[in-house]
Amino acid sequence: MAKPKPPVTPAVRALRDAGIAFTDHLYEYEEHGGTAVSARELGVDEHAVVKTLVMETDARDPLLVLMHGDLKVSTKELARVIGVKGVQPCTPETANRHTGYLVGGTSPFGTRKSMPVYAERSITGLSRIYLNGGKRGYLVGVDPGDVVRVLGAVLVSVGIADDRG
Repeated sequence: MAKPKPPVTPAVRALRDAGIAFTDHLYEYEEHGGTAVSARELGVDEHAVVKTLVMETDARDPLLVLMHGDLKVSTKELARVIGVKGVQPCTPETANRHTGYLVGGTSPFGTRKSMPVYAERSITGLSRIYLNGGKRGYLVGVDPGDVVRVLGAVLVSVGIADDRG
């Protein structure tokens, strides 16, 4: 059987346009499986799988947060760092409206709207990260320095333990 061909999503187009080298990683998507499933399927540490979270301020201004798959965002700390009263995750419908992507397939590249991007500082210490490529079941492997540079991401330290246990 032929190997499935990687999709050409708005994220892939944006990566190509920016001249960012990336590798394609297709896997069997599981509803509500999250980064634990993609890390297992790719055979990589979940810490290297970086999720793209769509959030909004108390003023309803959208923003993206890039966070390690095994951590969660301290919204209280993020609000403090960016100087707003509060930050909360968007509903899936709102996230889709802002990005053009379905939750579970959200990439920070090629979003419908331009939004500020905040990246957990420690992702820059990894040699390679795996981000969503704009479709459920599809990640791209990239250099974190390229991601921060091209997205103009502001580095923050807002990750806390994810007690999914």
